[in-house]
Amino acid sequence: MTSAPAPKNPVRPWDHIALLALAATGGAVDAFTLFCLGKVFAGVMTGNFVLVGAAAVDGDGDVVRHAVAALAGFVAGAAAAGAAVGRLRVLDLLLVELALLAIPALAWALDTGHTESGRTLLVLAAALAMGLQAGTWGTPSTYFTGTLVAVARRAGGGQPLAAQDLWALGRLAAVVAGAAASAAVANTWSRGAGLVAFGLAAAALCVILATSERADETDENH
Repeated sequence: MTSAPAPKNPVRPWDHIALLALAATGGAVDAFTLFCLGKVFAGVMTGNFVLVGAAAVDGDGDVVRHAVAALAGFVAGAAAAGAAVGRLRVLDLLLVELALLAIPALAWALDTGHTESGRTLLVLAAALAMGLQAGTWGTPSTYFTGTLVAVARRAGGGQPLAAQDLWALGRLAAVVAGAAASAAVANTWSRGAGLVAFGLAAAALCVILATSERADETDENH
């Protein structure tokens, strides 16, 4: 893989496997920010818009601040991915994402950042990472409403599900699995909740590294 963003319609199995890991990362990050950092999402911006409106009416200033931080971070991350087109590799952007995810993961594991201002900064870092991920990959890996609608429309219209649809459903399952893993760790060892997302992103990086080498070998053989 060379420059960002990645192809919008990946066809190689290893691209799909990387996307499964990234989708699981998205689910884990959202569960972490929702349950531990500030009752907001790092990668689902529609939900954050709803939270801003509802929390503003309820007078919950902390949630409003966290949601605004998440919105700002996500937009900034997606914009950075757009600026990286032709300049940086997908691998480079994933390394930046890992670094961003390490900030809230390590801060939480070390029992720091528990003030409201500290949580806001950690939410911002997590949302930056998810915005960068969303902007780098043309195929959804952080939000899936449009994907779900497209698959449901085809199924409702009597069209057989294609391989792309099955991979999309797999990514939805990966989101659930990532969120469940993050929640399970949060319930047993709260400080380690952020490490789940970091580990999943690292797994995606390993897949990309391995498959990039394989793709290079294939190109050389041809």
